[in-house]
Amino acid sequence: MITLYGIKACDTMKKARTWLDEHGVNYQFHDYKKVGIDAERLRAWCDEHGWEKILNRQGTTFRKLDDADKQNIDTDKAVALMQAHPSMIKRPVLDTGDQRLVGFKPEWYATAFD
Repeated sequence: MITLYGIKACDTMKKARTWLDEHGVNYQFHDYKKVGIDAERLRAWCDEHGWEKILNRQGTTFRKLDDADKQNIDTDKAVALMQAHPSMIKRPVLDTGDQRLVGFKPEWYATAFD
């Protein structure tokens, strides 16, 4: 089963969902702001892509953290931050079963579903 992870109100998420819908891709949506996300899944994404790609350091949630929380980040700290603040998880994450795509670009999705 294909799963799209993210937050419902995010503009990038809306683009990804629209692309999937327009291309007839069946998927389930996992809103990690409402449902949460387990540490094991976050750790697996970090192992696959690096915590630097999974942790969104550009958003306001990260910028509002205390300076101490922003320093000395490693995988364990990144996972803990993302679990405490799901808005800090880069979105969307599309799990096709064979791969996880982080972020949205139409050409990435097109390649994944060719």
